[in-house]
Amino acid sequence: MNRKMQDFITTDKDIFIGLEDSLKKWKLCCRSNNGIVHETSMPADYQVLFAFLKKFKNCRIKVMYEAGFKGFNLYDRLTEDNIECVVLPPHLLLEEKHSKVKTDKHDARKLARMLESGDYPGCSVPDRERREDRQICRTLNAVEKDIKSTRNRIRKLLQFHGVETGITKNTWQKGEFRSLKELALSDSLKKAIYVLLSQLDTLWEYQTELRKELKALAEKERYHKAFLIVKSAPGIGWLTAIRLVLELGEDFSRFASGRNIASFVGLTGSECSTGERVCRGRITGQGNAFVRSWLIESAWVCIRLDPAMQEFFQRIYRNSGSKKKAIVAVARKMVVRLRACAIGNVPYQIGVVE
Repeated sequence: MNRKMQDFITTDKDIFIGLEDSLKKWKLCCRSNNGIVHETSMPADYQVLFAFLKKFKNCRIKVMYEAGFKGFNLYDRLTEDNIECVVLPPHLLLEEKHSKVKTDKHDARKLARMLESGDYPGCSVPDRERREDRQICRTLNAVEKDIKSTRNRIRKLLQFHGVETGITKNTWQKGEFRSLKELALSDSLKKAIYVLLSQLDTLWEYQTELRKELKALAEKERYHKAFLIVKSAPGIGWLTAIRLVLELGEDFSRFASGRNIASFVGLTGSECSTGERVCRGRITGQGNAFVRSWLIESAWVCIRLDPAMQEFFQRIYRNSGSKKKAIVAVARKMVVRLRACAIGNVPYQIGVVE
């Protein structure tokens, strides 16, 4: 369908625009009165987009796009110019089973159709300050992942070349790795190990610097109250607490219910049931995988410190026969209780069942 906008009355209308974002080009589909009024593509340049939107005289414009590699910058600029914008999580733009076509044009049409019908879930967009503060947390995640990879690379290299280290510990700490510099190796192996150990030392320095930044953010007025409430839960230390606040936000009231926050972090069970057939599966796993891992790690400590959580864990374990399912259930209950504590502005109470 190739229609020109001039063929339609576009004054004083509700205009719904689906925008498919990519590196160099944007595809747009404009709908009004349950029909497509215009489709176009343009350079991925905000000034070009804004000039296009101004052509809709006295219209109420609403734009939807998927959160992608460009983040929320487009959302910021549209809202600053008083244009209503909705950001859709990418995993919610699903294709029908029978569809074998997926193009930017097709996605733009679907976004516009969803926007006009109102058939889409709300997406909370964090403000610029929290997005930038949160980047410290996410950079630390990346650095810690690189530390783990580099440590494994060093150990595998030594194993591959049959180098005996004399280290009997199963878990090597910084001292064990630094002692590798004293090994009697060939010049080639010594150089390879030196480069990897230097990289590891640099990563450890970055890790220390980023943790200091996170500790400072925990004292920031904006996050401090929520930080103290989250930290009051057994099993959650200061580092996990500020990470959770930065990822989930300091205002937990944006989650309408406990189930809503559990779904946001991917700790609700999946289900594929039809008719009389009921099939429930593993957790959905949507959302940030790091947040889930922090909650589950904290849950293992929590059941040792909180008798109510210990009893809950044992009950789920007896019924399911799986410690993994039981600890996931504890993690889910933890995040639901943290939401309730944050909304009520009260610390976590040990021994309370609900």
